[in-house]
Amino acid sequence: MTEWIGFFLAVAALLVISKKNLGVAMFVSAFILGVFTIPESLLLTVWSSLSDSSTILLAIIVGLIPLIGGTMNETGQMDKLISNMRIGKKPFLMLSPALVGLLPMPGGALLSAPIIEKAGRGISNEKKAGINVWFRHILYLVYPISANLIVSTAAARIDLYQPIPYLIIVLLFSLFLGYFFFLRGSSGKLEYEKEFSLKDLVLPLTVLLIAPLLDVLIKALLNPTVKEIGTLISVIVSLITAMIFGKTGLKKFYGIMIKSKPWSFAFMMMGIMVFLGVFKHSGILELFEDVPVTPEILFGIAFTLGFVTGRVITPAGIVFPIYLTKFGSVSLPAFALIYFGIFLGYVLTPVHPCVSLTAESLKVEIKDYLKAVIPPVAIALSVSLLLLHFANL
Repeated sequence: MTEWIGFFLAVAALLVISKKNLGVAMFVSAFILGVFTIPESLLLTVWSSLSDSSTILLAIIVGLIPLIGGTMNETGQMDKLISNMRIGKKPFLMLSPALVGLLPMPGGALLSAPIIEKAGRGISNEKKAGINVWFRHILYLVYPISANLIVSTAAARIDLYQPIPYLIIVLLFSLFLGYFFFLRGSSGKLEYEKEFSLKDLVLPLTVLLIAPLLDVLIKALLNPTVKEIGTLISVIVSLITAMIFGKTGLKKFYGIMIKSKPWSFAFMMMGIMVFLGVFKHSGILELFEDVPVTPEILFGIAFTLGFVTGRVITPAGIVFPIYLTKFGSVSLPAFALIYFGIFLGYVLTPVHPCVSLTAESLKVEIKDYLKAVIPPVAIALSVSLLLLHFANL
């Protein structure tokens, strides 16, 4: 009984505090859970998690990622990329917020909202809001150099790249839903103020793609004992490339670092790994063995937590360890569908800052945003649940 009290108090603290600071929320929740379940070994468990090589490397990696986005944004590389995508109005409205969404920075939705406002003439404001939020986050489903996928696969104990073929299917389905509900029937052409520049298209794309490509090559050819080393090298190369292409001096980079706050992302990653370590040793997972939980119920919990927290990482850190305990391992299709369930709650909820910022920027009431986004979310939830049920995942 004491263990359950500690678990529910820890989850409550996680849900409340994570709205302000996810790293602090993870540490506090881990402490609460540990006090109720493993008081005698809590400090040792925390130290073991913090000193683990994977924790240290992941913290550095997640801390470096926002520096790439900050460098690309401050040096105008992302603006150049978007202004040179001569691909038609509908593909532009899908791809431009998706590329901006790869830059993990607070308030990033405000960068893509004006682009959608200008390029989406003739489209209602609530659909523009749906376009900005839906497509802004859609590449999170497959982009491996993101904290969301890194943490989720770590929590599920699967390799970072293993679920991507299944997530690509989810991505294509999401693209179809987004097109059907937000872009179908829109017309008109885009007007460009400057001539096309191949250089300004290729260089920023290189920065975005070099990290995952190099990471795959290092792991395939060198097969390092600690797999995070390959990811760290890849992210560093991507950051250096962004600095070279953006002609970023040390003084300017210092300003970017202050603005991007990489230490807060690293701290968040350390908190996550501590929480997962305490969660693993607390005995809570063993208690779930006697609880009648099905994959469908866990999918519903994943969606609900995504909606309640407005995050991907927090639900993943709770749901996937429970899934592992109940079913032994997380199959790749099951991971893709549950991760998708979290994503759907994440793009629907007003708790998600991108939703509220988009609504404010495009002058849309939250209820009108929900009316636009609920139909594709409802269809995606229904299809995912059916697949999860009938495929015996």
